[in-house]
Amino acid sequence: MTDASAEADEAPEASKRQSSWAQRVLPWAITIACFGYLYSRVAREAGRKGLTAAAYLADIFAAVDWSAWLLLMVPYSLFYFLIDTLILWRVLAWFNTRVPYRDLFPVRASTYIISILNEQVGKGAIALYLNRRNGIPAWQVGGSMLFIMFCEFYYLLTWALVGSTVSWDRVPEIFHGIPIVAVGAGMVFILVVYLFRSQRTSGMPLRQRQIFTAFRQADWWQYLMVIVLRSPALIAAVWVYSQAAALFGVEISLVEMLGVLPVIFFGTLIPGPFRAAAVTLWPTLFPGNEGQMTAFGFVQHNFFVLFNAAIGLLFIRRANRELFGK
Repeated sequence: MTDASAEADEAPEASKRQSSWAQRVLPWAITIACFGYLYSRVAREAGRKGLTAAAYLADIFAAVDWSAWLLLMVPYSLFYFLIDTLILWRVLAWFNTRVPYRDLFPVRASTYIISILNEQVGKGAIALYLNRRNGIPAWQVGGSMLFIMFCEFYYLLTWALVGSTVSWDRVPEIFHGIPIVAVGAGMVFILVVYLFRSQRTSGMPLRQRQIFTAFRQADWWQYLMVIVLRSPALIAAVWVYSQAAALFGVEISLVEMLGVLPVIFFGTLIPGPFRAAAVTLWPTLFPGNEGQMTAFGFVQHNFFVLFNAAIGLLFIRRANRELFGK
């Protein structure tokens, strides 16, 4: 092998290593920058009151009625779990096989534990579970999970479009790009439906793969139905978050929350500037309450994730038994 050919072989490998390094480091760098920004806002507000940042946050947490807060968050988390399971049940019935709704509780709940680290791995665990338990081909279940993820993006985008319209004059300008994203996503949706449903593309090898079984069978209304079935979770979140914010000392009307919450949910889904802006949006939109809103956003997100994982712990033994046997 000549030196020139060896260098040619090494170039793609070097490019892959650089890309992999960037993918690992960039999210952490953005996260650290966001926390640094939030800390500076909190420290500045604490300084005005003659307190350290830690003492300022401690006073905020001490003022919250945590019993009332739990009465809001626990039922909401359980309601979200029921909606999440409903989506899984409905999509499986459409494209794979009918599984009793209650029988899906163990796998849906257990994957919340995995989803703390990676949501996509959690979806893969569902495919493995249903393959072992119900004999559904794993690639076909994986295709249904892919269908759900595809619909979830459009669900969040739809509500983010509503939210950004309501709060257009308040949100940072980066979120004014949401309508442009919606137009591009609409074109992608039309293309996907055409590729997997049109007779003209029936001979495409890509279309015949098992992973795309759900997309081959899905009519346009089924995409819409997933969005409709999931929407009560977001509508409930608008009310719950509005009430919870009041417990942190910040009054946010339902209309205001409708304009903010969907934008934050969608922004955290998109890597890069969207996510960075979404993470810092609570204190940005409510100046003078930086500490309260920073604490609010942190507690809301982490409780939701951890409580869902706690629901998973209730079902983990049954899920393991059904997956691996006695």
